[in-house]
Amino acid sequence: MRGHGFLMTNHVPGNSLLHRTPLWLKFLVVVACGTASFLIVDWAVSLAAFGLMSLLFLLSGAGIKRLLRTLWTVAPILVAIGLFQWWQLGGPTAARIVLNILVCVVAASVLTATTAVQELLDGVVSLSKPFRRFGADPERFALTIAVMLRSIPFIAGAFADVRDSARARGLERNPRALVLPVFITTVAYARQTGDALAARGLGEADERP
Repeated sequence: MRGHGFLMTNHVPGNSLLHRTPLWLKFLVVVACGTASFLIVDWAVSLAAFGLMSLLFLLSGAGIKRLLRTLWTVAPILVAIGLFQWWQLGGPTAARIVLNILVCVVAASVLTATTAVQELLDGVVSLSKPFRRFGADPERFALTIAVMLRSIPFIAGAFADVRDSARARGLERNPRALVLPVFITTVAYARQTGDALAARGLGEADERP
């Protein structure tokens, strides 16, 4: 199974200012970008925000290739969204919506590129602790995110491998030749992951008297 990138950029080791920025501040920037995407009404402002986040991404040392790869990953979805919004609401609104989505994607990529996975999970546990009083389990929440971060690239890789195999056999237009192998591979991977977690006693409910 070949490796595949995720929607967001993987961690890039470094010692830049962004790497040394506290995790809570980077979380805050991501949340602010998500909130601003509902408030910005001018595509020019969205373009400026996208330029700023792209500049921060490059300052992290992740490089222009990773930035372009991140944008390329979401390009098909954004093209579909942009065309639909352009048809429904016009060009300026379509541009604003697409750019706002890009701002969020790049902001999240800056976070993941400058934060090690373990640090990110520790931050999730810390942020989740206030919800323990409502019955939430922060450690289990972090475990779920860790499994998700590991599983999505695997599924993307499985789909790409199956697609290449189907193309080699001239079956690239056959949905069954694409979906069924990916489904079987995904279920097998999920069972293996579940067995591995159970063998280590992870993910099981705490036994309380």
